[in-house]
Amino acid sequence: MLSDSQGRLQDRRPLSIIDIGSNSIRLVVYEGLARSPTMLFNEKMLAGLGRGIVSTGKLDPEAVTRSMEEFRRFRALSDQAGAEHMYVLATAAAREAINGPDFIHRAEDVLKTEIRVISGRQEAYYSALGVISGFHPANGIAGDLGGGSLELVDVNGEAIGDGITLPLGGLRLQDMAKNSLTQAAKITRDELSRAKLLKGGQGRPFYAVGGTWRNLARLHMEMTNYPLGVMHHYEISADSATNFLKQVAKAEIEKVKGIEGVSKNRRSLLPYGAIVLQEIMAAMQPSKVIVSALGVREGFLYSLLDEAEQKADPLISASEELARLRSRSVTHAHELVDWTARTFAAFGIDETEDEARYRHAAALLADIGWRAHPEYRGKQSLNIIAHASFFGVDHPGRAFLALANAYRHDGIFNEAIAPEIKALASPRYLERARVLAAMMRVVYLLTASMPGIMPRLKWEQRGNGVLALVLPASLADLYGERPAGRLAQLARITNRRLVLAVEGGPSVSVK
Repeated sequence: MLSDSQGRLQDRRPLSIIDIGSNSIRLVVYEGLARSPTMLFNEKMLAGLGRGIVSTGKLDPEAVTRSMEEFRRFRALSDQAGAEHMYVLATAAAREAINGPDFIHRAEDVLKTEIRVISGRQEAYYSALGVISGFHPANGIAGDLGGGSLELVDVNGEAIGDGITLPLGGLRLQDMAKNSLTQAAKITRDELSRAKLLKGGQGRPFYAVGGTWRNLARLHMEMTNYPLGVMHHYEISADSATNFLKQVAKAEIEKVKGIEGVSKNRRSLLPYGAIVLQEIMAAMQPSKVIVSALGVREGFLYSLLDEAEQKADPLISASEELARLRSRSVTHAHELVDWTARTFAAFGIDETEDEARYRHAAALLADIGWRAHPEYRGKQSLNIIAHASFFGVDHPGRAFLALANAYRHDGIFNEAIAPEIKALASPRYLERARVLAAMMRVVYLLTASMPGIMPRLKWEQRGNGVLALVLPASLADLYGERPAGRLAQLARITNRRLVLAVEGGPSVSVK
């Protein structure tokens, strides 16, 4: 079923994933199989299937009943959303419980599809793929904390080490420790002594995956008044994490700032998640903790892509999609990518690999706010980009993308633009965002936001260190005071002597 809305990518075929965990069961319907997957629909229930499994060896009977009712609803929702394929993954509780096979059989009847009961090793593998898919590149230890188990695996680029599964999920740890946090710390320490791979993570990041750790990170954001509420790639220094986790692990969770933003059903597990992360940090000595919004589900989707799709840059893929959906011309956006690359080269501005990626993405995103009122295009674009579901970009890079677009609309010398976002960017990124925006402000006045002009523009070195932006004679009518004025701004911010010229005709200095 295709959407009748142009807000959807029409070449995508929806698919759904149901993730049956020890604590929660989640349905996610994705717009389609893609390098940067977009959610069409997302619903979760906190079933608590694994509650009490330590003492009984069985899935909680009430949770099983509630789950079957929810599976019916999830099947109907998946069909309603037009999902052509449904994938169902079951993890620790379902694979370990005595009545797990019966539960799976009943669930398959309701869902009308096969359920993949994945092993602990497979769970670690898909979690690692999720981290690989979300960072550019990942290099550290990934840890996925669920309700029933903890998966740890070393990730370095596309290389995945041997993973280990430990019985340290929040629900299970609470049961094993009989609600004693002191006992939980001892159990965690003993179990982690088997995870020899943690020693290889010393001085490298720890990638925290899973809802409990994301909720902890959200509390840390509140405590530190962090200006951007985007979870993916949120970084916590080792010292800050240590002090914060110590506070949460005291079980005075209701006193922690921001706790009202965490559902009450989740709160009781936060001290156990804090204890597990505390002990991991003690054993590993990581450089920092980085939160990943991607885990087993996204890793499984990533495994379905072909090799070429896996190698695509997730940030560029997502930016391309937004350009297709929201810009006046996606061809113009691609021309802007090439033109800014040529302009950076002509100006002798060097770029790191990430800076080149971010410039590429910023150019693709430069026109996504055009439908807003002119006075609000900058604010709207900044808000969309700052909070977009982007992967493969850290928060300073995200700030660069948002600010480049804001400066393009609201002026490169506007100091009032988004101080909270500017606080995330390095001085170099702030300067680059202004320079890139100044270039965009020049060229948009020559193209009317339509393709076909930028490939015909060229930069020429003239005498006395003058750099000329040259229009072909056939485009002489585009020459005017406004683009010359914008070029003067670019000259000022880059401290260069620039002229606007027509091929075969006179040039006018703008500085």
